[in-house]
Amino acid sequence: QVQLVESGGGLVQPGGSLRLSCAASGRFSIIYAMGWYRQVPGKERELVAAITKDGIINYTDSVKGRFTASRDNVQNTFYLKMNSLKPEDAAVYYCNWDYVIAGTRRDSWGQGTQVTVSS
Repeated sequence: QVQLVESGGGLVQPGGSLRLSCAASGRFSIIYAMGWYRQVPGKERELVAAITKDGIINYTDSVKGRFTASRDNVQNTFYLKMNSLKPEDAAVYYCNWDYVIAGTRRDSWGQGTQVTVSS
């Protein structure tokens, strides 16, 4: 299976920026989609941004205009650039890959990276 490792989280003041990275290892043939999710205690995990194999990117309404998702096909890394961060953006951020490996459709989750927005 593909292994995913998120990084880039940390403490930032409101209005600040962070860039999250999701690095993948393992052999795969097709990536159908990549997604960034976030979750806070007591709330359901929500999709923040996703990109399809065709390069179509969708964002949840609350981050439109502030967050940008991108992919590095050479290094197999999925990014989430977060600008103008708000306290309500604080959460554990997870990446997810929907892919094919050994002829089987699978998906993998990273371990998560903590984003804290506080003054």
